[in-house]
Amino acid sequence: MLTRRHVLTGAVVSAGIIATGPAAFAAPHSGPGPFTLGVASGDPLPDGVILWTRLLGSGGWTRHPVQVSWQIARDERFRHIVRSGRVEARPELAHSVHVDARGLEAGREYFYRFRALGEVSPVGRTKTAPARNARGHLSFGIVNCQDFQNGYWPAYRALADENLDVVLHLGDYIYEYDPSSRYADRRHTTPETPGLSQLVTLNDYRARHAQYKSDPALQAAHAAFPWIVTWDDHETENNYASLVDEIDDTGAAHQSAQRFARQRAAAYQAYYEHMPIRANLRPGSPDLRIFRRFDYGRLARFNVLDTRQYRTDQPGGFSGDFGLFESGTANSTGTLTGAEQEHWLKGGLDNSPATWNVIAQQVMMSRVKFPNPAGTTPPILANLDQWDGYAPQRTRLLTHLKQARVANPIVLAGDIHSTWLSELHLDFDHPGCTPVAVEFTATSISSDFPAAYDAPIKALNPTLNPHVRYFDGSRRGYLRCSLDAGTWRTDARTVETIAVRTAPVTTTASYTVEAGSSRLHTS
Repeated sequence: MLTRRHVLTGAVVSAGIIATGPAAFAAPHSGPGPFTLGVASGDPLPDGVILWTRLLGSGGWTRHPVQVSWQIARDERFRHIVRSGRVEARPELAHSVHVDARGLEAGREYFYRFRALGEVSPVGRTKTAPARNARGHLSFGIVNCQDFQNGYWPAYRALADENLDVVLHLGDYIYEYDPSSRYADRRHTTPETPGLSQLVTLNDYRARHAQYKSDPALQAAHAAFPWIVTWDDHETENNYASLVDEIDDTGAAHQSAQRFARQRAAAYQAYYEHMPIRANLRPGSPDLRIFRRFDYGRLARFNVLDTRQYRTDQPGGFSGDFGLFESGTANSTGTLTGAEQEHWLKGGLDNSPATWNVIAQQVMMSRVKFPNPAGTTPPILANLDQWDGYAPQRTRLLTHLKQARVANPIVLAGDIHSTWLSELHLDFDHPGCTPVAVEFTATSISSDFPAAYDAPIKALNPTLNPHVRYFDGSRRGYLRCSLDAGTWRTDARTVETIAVRTAPVTTTASYTVEAGSSRLHTS
């Protein structure tokens, strides 16, 4: 029996195994081949999963459709193939492949691979969601914010060695900034219009996604588990809101809503082309619905949100993220989700059969009072790019959770490049009252948190933010969650450094929630 590490490094493929099925999967030729971006799977259902790859290379084939064969097997040596077929990789979608493989057994591990242009891809491992009435146990990872230029991704190497059923990526998969890195091999691709520190064209976004996907640690993590992904802002542009450009943009970087719609269409298409996601893309359209729902039997329901495409602009007109709390509390017409998505979310919560009801989204929901980074008056500020900028909608949602008696609501977030484990209250000024929900905010894979603010926030949280049970801004990594019908456990898994490709991973915090309670307990 080969180990997962052997599978992920392509040992099965290079062994020259010949499989049965509609196409013979012989050993690949020498050279990089068209599968240099690896393979991935995602959006698992009880009977199916999306299989993804993208052909990349040079030659005459790049201007034409390419036939791609795929196989799914019960075993990593492909002796027991259960599904196979062919799909066309088209140049207008960057020769990306999305196979919605159905007819699989629920809650089962599978292995998959592709063949095209005489080459065979690396082997990926995936797993379907459990049957509709299953309870059992679930283990998953939470990742986000992976600025390529800021350092390496040892966290992904560690993640690939975990024993997980699925991985949730909560946004900032790529960053749009111009090339600038202290690591010579981590400089961003150069966009077609350098100097703006943002991407504009479809070619820009495709090149950046391909650069990120070329990282071997990220490829290993994708090949190890199915992923459920959603975007935040940097997949398009920092702090955008609907069709509103970043507030700090001036000159050539500033765009009208019409121009930004074209940029967003390019960003959304490139995102789809590079993700194992089940979505209905219309090339050239600035709209792409990616909020969706996944049931893991009767144990957990994941409501995956999009808090960028439909949000109103950040209130107050402040430069950057920070501003006055009053701007957020007075934002009565503000929304992070839009009315349709909010209605969809409440319906999924109200009718859920699950023990744990998860809201997987991008930005922190907890109210957080930050010391003023400038050290001037006012001394305390809010991050208005988070739910603090949309406080009335947060109150409306938390009130609904309480009044509808939604079972065991759990909020997941990323974005802020630090770990925050919190209890959510209807009135954050009275933390002694029973909380409504629990929130787990994952630190970044590599994106930076200002080191100067780590110690002050730790010192001030007991006074300013007593509902925050744990905070750490000094480490990069991911969250690992394990749950059954009685208990949810979250471990903060962090690496020593991102200055090298491989670094040890340790568990730096562990907290549990008991079903029927919204209190966090150290474990």
